[in-house]
Amino acid sequence: MQTERRYPIGIQTFSEIINRGCVYVDKTDLMWHAQQLSKYIFLSRPRRFGKSLLSTTFCSFFRGERHLFEGLKVMQLETEWTQYPVIHLDMSRAKDSMSAEALTDNLHYILSPYERQYNPPATSTPGNKLDAIIRCAYEQTGRQVVVVIDEYDAPLLDVLHEDELLPTFRKVMQEFYKTLKASEAMIRFCFITGITKFSQLSIFSTLNNLNNISMLPQFAAICGITETELTTTLAPDTALLAEAYGQTPEQMHDTLKRRYDGYHFAKVSDDIYNPYSLFKCFANKEVANYWFDTGTPSFLLRQMEHFRTDITAMEHIEAPAAGFDVPTEAMTDALPLLYQSGYLTIKDYDREVDTFTLSIPNQEVRVGFAFGLMPSYTGLQPASVQVGFAVRFYRALKARDLDLALREMQAYFAGLPYIEGFKKKLADVAKAEGFYEWTFYLIFSMLNVYVRTQVKTIRGRIDIVVKMPDAIYVMELKVNGTAREALEQINSRGYAIPYQTDARPVRKAGIRFSMETLTIEDWEIE
Repeated sequence: MQTERRYPIGIQTFSEIINRGCVYVDKTDLMWHAQQLSKYIFLSRPRRFGKSLLSTTFCSFFRGERHLFEGLKVMQLETEWTQYPVIHLDMSRAKDSMSAEALTDNLHYILSPYERQYNPPATSTPGNKLDAIIRCAYEQTGRQVVVVIDEYDAPLLDVLHEDELLPTFRKVMQEFYKTLKASEAMIRFCFITGITKFSQLSIFSTLNNLNNISMLPQFAAICGITETELTTTLAPDTALLAEAYGQTPEQMHDTLKRRYDGYHFAKVSDDIYNPYSLFKCFANKEVANYWFDTGTPSFLLRQMEHFRTDITAMEHIEAPAAGFDVPTEAMTDALPLLYQSGYLTIKDYDREVDTFTLSIPNQEVRVGFAFGLMPSYTGLQPASVQVGFAVRFYRALKARDLDLALREMQAYFAGLPYIEGFKKKLADVAKAEGFYEWTFYLIFSMLNVYVRTQVKTIRGRIDIVVKMPDAIYVMELKVNGTAREALEQINSRGYAIPYQTDARPVRKAGIRFSMETLTIEDWEIE
């Protein structure tokens, strides 16, 4: 029987993880190389990816807490272990400020521990207070100051499209951050993390010496768990989980890979697993969807609604770096925020045309995202869909009974008490067909079934392709027209031909929806 392992669930402080004897995946060599690269460093990673842990690791390193790093990689690299004064600011504590005045008060509160420690002269603004604290820390210790700012963008994310609040919030934050460059001579190192990319046009307009390492290949694995780390450092954990499931470690590894792997943060990058989900899975001895414990962030949903994002296109998006790695204020669609938030990741890079392919990382994100988006995009509630209809729908498809599956969908839509509210929203055929495609896409995604919409072929676009373990379904939807016409379109344009080399049987379905009843009226299957 293997020894019970202790996991850092809810612990983001490096010193506490080490002192408690929790499992720790050693990133200290990458941390060391990052602080050697530049004095001012910026790193963007999705939430729950270890940014806060990395921030506190920097803090312990620069405080000279050598005893915490015994046996870790940095011990082979660092020789001095100088103790510097460290200012660590967690800007998530200023989140949900309701006004510029409240934001200012929250910034004063965040600075108050260092105000008590260094007793700077009284100042009026948060930026002036930060400047005074840095100056006093430098003068009182005789050493340069280390500044670590975690989640720098937290106060701004919820007001991205608030025309009145955003300019006033931005002004407060500009005044706060500008002192970082002005204090350059007194700063030994400055590390800033966030979800969104910094913009030299606004918040960091004066901090133009900030080095963004977010997409540098050598730091792609500075947060998250690599394939190598899973099969070495975390091999005992995979074995314990496999034992709980009655599987071999190899079988459990494949399960973990499908569920939590698939992130890439550079043109050339290791496969990266979500660390939060992995550790929750190991601690609970249960493979489940953990990244969405707190739901899809409201700021992301608002961005997607604002830009009318086509969710069915998220399985395969080609874009230049300038299309998804842009400053928040310069966004013309939700793609950058979807990437920066971890809902899309890099899947391929074509060096010849300098183009990236982005897609949803893994099963966990696909299923959780479907739950988060269903109310916004269809008005349906995920719980009501999942508990009854979706299970019956899935079982019918698994039994290759497409007719029964469509009857289940027909009955479900017809029984919705608030379906009348969609009639104004779906005023024309294009909107109605889009609604049905979104609904199919989200339901199948929620069930973790392969689904693609608007699949390109030489002779047109297939509305929906669904791949089950033992069958492939090619579907054409019609709002105006008949189910027979929809089926004839599949045949006349050869939509099923690309799938006929697959060992699985191909089923074709023409489906007609009604804009009056907003449910399936009839269908023809071949």
